[in-house]
Amino acid sequence: MGTKKTKNYINRNCSELISLIMVGETMQLLSGKWKMQIITFLLNNGKTRFMDLMRGVEGISPRLLSRELQELLESKMVVRYVTNTKLVTVEYELTEDGKTLKGLLISVANRGTAHLKYLASRE
Repeated sequence: MGTKKTKNYINRNCSELISLIMVGETMQLLSGKWKMQIITFLLNNGKTRFMDLMRGVEGISPRLLSRELQELLESKMVVRYVTNTKLVTVEYELTEDGKTLKGLLISVANRGTAHLKYLASRE
């Protein structure tokens, strides 16, 4: 291979590798049974109290919700607000970065719908 072809080959392979790494990062961010449901709920409802999240994400335990929210906080997808009133209120909201996941989640939902239709047509 000539030097120019070699550089193009290396650049293309590096770009593909970087893309795969970024896909892996995003998959890690959304991993687990509950994160996509929590993010979707927050996208649809905005700033939400912990107990409202519990009711909205059906089947999740308080312990699991706390853990998932903590991971989303650490990855800067969610922000936590504490209101020091007579009763302390804790609310969660997607950050601007978290809101960018909307398009991805819509694509995932559309893909799931298309796949279910495909499976139903094969029966």
